[in-house]
Amino acid sequence: MDQRKIMSLGRSSLVISLPKHWTKLNELKQGDVVSLAIQRDRSLAIFPGTGSKKGAKEISLHIDPAEKAKTIKRNIIACYLNGYSSIKLFSKDIFPIFQQKAIRNIVRILYMRIMACDAKSMHIVTFMDETQASVTSGIQRMHILSTSLFQDVLTALRNQDPLLAKTAFQLDDDVDHFSFFMLRLVKRAALDPALANKLDIEIGDCLDYQTFIHRIEQVADYATKIAKNLVQLSAEKLKISEPLIKLMVTAGKNANALYDQAVQGFFSNDAETAKEIIERGKFIDKSDKEIATWAFLHEKRNPVIICTTCSIRESIKRIAEIGREIALYTIHRSFKPK
Repeated sequence: MDQRKIMSLGRSSLVISLPKHWTKLNELKQGDVVSLAIQRDRSLAIFPGTGSKKGAKEISLHIDPAEKAKTIKRNIIACYLNGYSSIKLFSKDIFPIFQQKAIRNIVRILYMRIMACDAKSMHIVTFMDETQASVTSGIQRMHILSTSLFQDVLTALRNQDPLLAKTAFQLDDDVDHFSFFMLRLVKRAALDPALANKLDIEIGDCLDYQTFIHRIEQVADYATKIAKNLVQLSAEKLKISEPLIKLMVTAGKNANALYDQAVQGFFSNDAETAKEIIERGKFIDKSDKEIATWAFLHEKRNPVIICTTCSIRESIKRIAEIGREIALYTIHRSFKPK
């Protein structure tokens, strides 16, 4: 740690000098303005002023004509999550149709825009202003979408309605949109104290938020998986028996309530409620066994229904477990030094 001696300036002012390498890194010069913020632990954070703000990060990706669509998507997402606001794509030959579709699809998901495009190159950018965003509001919006998705899926399950199940897929895309943006935001905040200060979050909380975002995204994924199971059953012209449907819907409602309360407890830092949620999770385990027992005893003539039931109950169980994990995060955070 670099140490600086406090010096006297005039009768009442105390000053310290700024490290030369830090001023060069932030392109500061004499006369520029810096911002000061007193942290909760009484330390002092110094941020470069707006006049020293760097331009948008840019990167170029060279794509082989035979490169798979999934690889291209993964690379663009990686660049986006690492804070690049301008991504230039170049091909040795022309972009094949499957590559063009993959690029345009991921651009839509990431809320980016294609600024320039020809047969051999594309320039995509994002105009999102991270400094105006809210981590808490964004995560809460993700949570609302995920619970709404799960509720629609449970309704589709109760009525064995494949059309409603298909409609729920669209909400999963919305959760993914928020997920990518929020992950980009907290990752940048973890590396940029100035951005963390503007977002009013502590750098030490960024890892918790990152894990939290992943968990909410997983809830939406598990709910979508249940919806796909229902569509598959409909395609096979099969139906699950009413007693088994009731068992799964009841377990699903309990899992959704547990998950929703865990998220609310996380934001309110309610450790007592978190402890209750962890204990209540045991009832989900009991329901899971009841579903499995009924399926194997009464649906044994149809292996497709048994396999589908196993998949649905596993998704419900995982959503409940995510609620318990979030509750555990809340307890851990409650012991964090003030």
